[in-house]
Amino acid sequence: MQTAECLNHLAPYLFVQIDAKKAALVDQGIDVISLAVGDPDMPTPDHVVDAMAEAIRKPANHQYPDYAGSLEYREACAEYMKRRFNVTLDPRTEVLALIGSKEGIAHLHTAFVDPGDYVLAPAIGYPVYSGGATLQSANTYFMPMNKENGFLADFDDIPEDLLAKAKIMFLGYPNNPTGACATDEYFDKAIAFCLEHDLLLAHDNAYCDICYDGYVAPSILERPHAMECCIEFYSLSKSYNMTGWRIGFACGNAEAVQALGTVKNNLDSGQFTAIQEAAIAALTGPQDCVAEMCAIYQRRRDLVVDALRAIGVTCESPKATIYVWAKVPDGETSESFATKLLEEAHVVVTPGNGYGPEGEGYVRISLTTPDDRLLEAVERIKSLV
Repeated sequence: MQTAECLNHLAPYLFVQIDAKKAALVDQGIDVISLAVGDPDMPTPDHVVDAMAEAIRKPANHQYPDYAGSLEYREACAEYMKRRFNVTLDPRTEVLALIGSKEGIAHLHTAFVDPGDYVLAPAIGYPVYSGGATLQSANTYFMPMNKENGFLADFDDIPEDLLAKAKIMFLGYPNNPTGACATDEYFDKAIAFCLEHDLLLAHDNAYCDICYDGYVAPSILERPHAMECCIEFYSLSKSYNMTGWRIGFACGNAEAVQALGTVKNNLDSGQFTAIQEAAIAALTGPQDCVAEMCAIYQRRRDLVVDALRAIGVTCESPKATIYVWAKVPDGETSESFATKLLEEAHVVVTPGNGYGPEGEGYVRISLTTPDDRLLEAVERIKSLV
């Protein structure tokens, strides 16, 4: 049996490796604190669960769902975009239901990228941006992104011959893993660049609702000319603690949405309609649950940042996302420091190099752990630093 050649070039998915190492220690009876995967520790809001309990008993929902998502769900997504960002969308042509934003981002490559083409991805970013290209036997150009440029991916000096083969530029702000936030001016520059070079601009906005200190994350679709070249990806996973539900949506340029929908029509049968009905309750129902969750994460952010700084670990205090991006101590690499924390302190963090070449020298710490366990984890880290 021979597997596809592209699999030989695909790095093992970061969190699968982390889970295996963690499981090996747990099997030995060791108490491991995981600050790695961004999986909320708080439950899905009650009104969303109640909507699901009702929807799952409707016989009509037991049949195949609409491929693009129910019109009611797409209307709820469009209503959210209007309320949250004042962006007006046609739910029939400019909104598409996803089985979580991850699969939508991956399938976007299938819709636009041919073997040998390029995608432009941040040098620190969600691994699926480049992984999806590899699965299409395509290439990734990593746009420079570091502390010096505010962790805003730099697309000014991309070689012309490579740019001629590029199809998609991926961006994601608020950024996973750095927590960096983009300005309107940066988005305008990126849109102008993509229009000039006939690129699809794919913006990952999974963390737009998890904001602190009065910051309100924007949509790239708010910007002038965005609908001419942009598709934006949303997830209910972090905003409503629905990671396991696998529900999200893509929206924006109608041609891009249609192309992604064509791929999905041929590769999946849509998301369970009962889950879509629960998602409607999340998007259109009371939003105080989101504000309450942000307050909890902000408190945890402050706790972690203060504790890390007190022991000499350099880190920023992010205005958004559920992560703290921390510099490793001198003499350590991302991998060596993460391994030391796991094996000696029994604390799991994510090595920054797993997010791209310029993530080296950092680790990502997730805030999705109760306060007391966060504090204990920091104390364990302190013993090694």
